[in-house]
Amino acid sequence: MRFPTIIPAQLTSIFNTKAAEIQFHLHLLQVLKPFVTLLYGEDSLDTVGELSIALLNTPSFDLAAQHLQRDPASAALIQERYLSPPHDLDALLQYPQDSLGYIYAAQMKAQGFDPDLYSHLKVDSDASYVEARLGQTHDIWHTVTGFKTSAIDEIGLQAFHLPQFPYPLATMLIANSLIASTFFEPEELPQLLNAIAQGWEMGKAAKSLFAQKWEQAWDKPLSQWQAELRIQPLLRQSI
Repeated sequence: MRFPTIIPAQLTSIFNTKAAEIQFHLHLLQVLKPFVTLLYGEDSLDTVGELSIALLNTPSFDLAAQHLQRDPASAALIQERYLSPPHDLDALLQYPQDSLGYIYAAQMKAQGFDPDLYSHLKVDSDASYVEARLGQTHDIWHTVTGFKTSAIDEIGLQAFHLPQFPYPLATMLIANSLIASTFFEPEELPQLLNAIAQGWEMGKAAKSLFAQKWEQAWDKPLSQWQAELRIQPLLRQSI
């Protein structure tokens, strides 16, 4: 019996193909683990953070960063790797009560939230910078849009991202919420779908939120920020 002759170059090609397949499946498992955990109701920030980190090395996140760079202001921010000093909530409460800084800090204090959702991230690529900056400003987006921090409003805010740029974490969280509601809380589907539709329409109409250096104008009235960015805030924007 004669066996086919395999030359070293073919062996290398086969090995590389198999290695790439194994790497892909391992990465897929890293994404699916937090996704399934979220599906069953464990919606802690740690689980969401695990999902966002797993998504950083996907082609989708590179495409999201590339999409943002079509906007000159966002491209400049990414190139600069702009991150403000940590948000000092007590200092922000010294601003006028109608200012972005005051309202943001008051909301954060009222809910007992930590403004640091980003310092654990290693910024070594455009994608990782985008995720770090989004983490730093996530709750500012809540303040500006009027989406509160309930599970459904959180998904509405995630939907806001998508007309502005194809944010992978947003698509995964929206998909997860739709699957979870379908199987476990179908009575919430109409409200969830309404929040997604609201977020999409608001994000489509608004100027880029990612491009803003909010921290350089904490004193600007929130209503002025909203008018300049073409945001019609939700009426349920109370603390």
